[in-house]
Amino acid sequence: MPIYLDHAATTPVRPEVLSAMLPLWGAGFGNPSSAHAFGRAAREALDDAHERLAAAIGGESREVVLTSGGTEAINLALKGAAWAGRARGHRIITSAVEHHAVTHALAHLGKFGFEIVEVPVDRYGQVDPDDVERALTDTTVLVAVMLANNEVGTIQPIAEIAARVHARRGALLHVDAVQAGPWLPLHVAELRADLVSLGAHKVEGPKGTGALWIRRGTHLLAQQHGGGQERHRRAGTENVAGAVGMATAFELRAAERPAAAERVRAQRDRLVAAVLAVDGVELTGHPVGRLPHIASFIVRGAEGGDIVLALDLEGIAASTGSACASGSDEVSHVLAAMGFPADEAHGALRLSLGRSTTDAEIEEACRVVPAVVRRVRDGSVGVTAG
Repeated sequence: MPIYLDHAATTPVRPEVLSAMLPLWGAGFGNPSSAHAFGRAAREALDDAHERLAAAIGGESREVVLTSGGTEAINLALKGAAWAGRARGHRIITSAVEHHAVTHALAHLGKFGFEIVEVPVDRYGQVDPDDVERALTDTTVLVAVMLANNEVGTIQPIAEIAARVHARRGALLHVDAVQAGPWLPLHVAELRADLVSLGAHKVEGPKGTGALWIRRGTHLLAQQHGGGQERHRRAGTENVAGAVGMATAFELRAAERPAAAERVRAQRDRLVAAVLAVDGVELTGHPVGRLPHIASFIVRGAEGGDIVLALDLEGIAASTGSACASGSDEVSHVLAAMGFPADEAHGALRLSLGRSTTDAEIEEACRVVPAVVRRVRDGSVGVTAG
């Protein structure tokens, strides 16, 4: 039976979420902007999804903008905040380990005169809040730092960063919580951010659905134009089924998060111990302050891609890092920022667990993964671990 250890890339849609979505693809197919009975039913479902998702993250329904995924939410947050604040300043501060949705959106803004400043991270991939404070100036309009890294799992000190940012009047803080949202306590008021991006498919919800939480009173310029949907902040007919699925997924996870995180963390630690027993393997990311479901490694003397392919032949799904960068020969910008030389960074391996991961699967992975890593590293013929 195949073992799926790539939950950081995407997760299976849980049955309760699928059940909640199915009626919206059938009798509830109406356009929520239509005035007739079909439209009103869809509008009711959509409004309810706003309410439930907002409640799951400690916000208000009018602060939630539904999007086509985490990437669109991030682009709306960064570009919308930057252009809205352009009259005040042009400086944007970010970290060196952000998701490509952030780095590429900011690179685009840089073409229009915005000054993009990257603060460094330490060996564990963590930002020093003092570095953020030193980078702040009177022209700073936005700071973008993720809640936790999608490749190595390191959790960032967002509360301390928020305190520095908000001491500088006029600067907004965006937090990418797409990877962290399913696993860390997620109450937007406690994050003290102004903008928080979320995605459904990391929390056993549907792909192609995300949301941006915008603190009430935060000025943002829409980036998608057309109709007046989402309070004129994101035009386009809403994905009602996706919205209901995302709300259901986050609602379920909010209730079970502590217990799920504790169980998955224990499974992950067993897997980490087994892989670290192989010579030349190093755990990457913060040893303690990391997401409970991500185990990331450097395997010296091996190519991470070769290990992933060998594991796939053994029925285990893994990755070298971000799924958004799969197929690229470039070294992970995250590992490079953490100080790993290119030859070592090419040996990246990420194993990520989920709520549905079983103890039996972890037991089998603890047997197979170390054997495969040894054989690939040593150049042995064949990868069968039995």
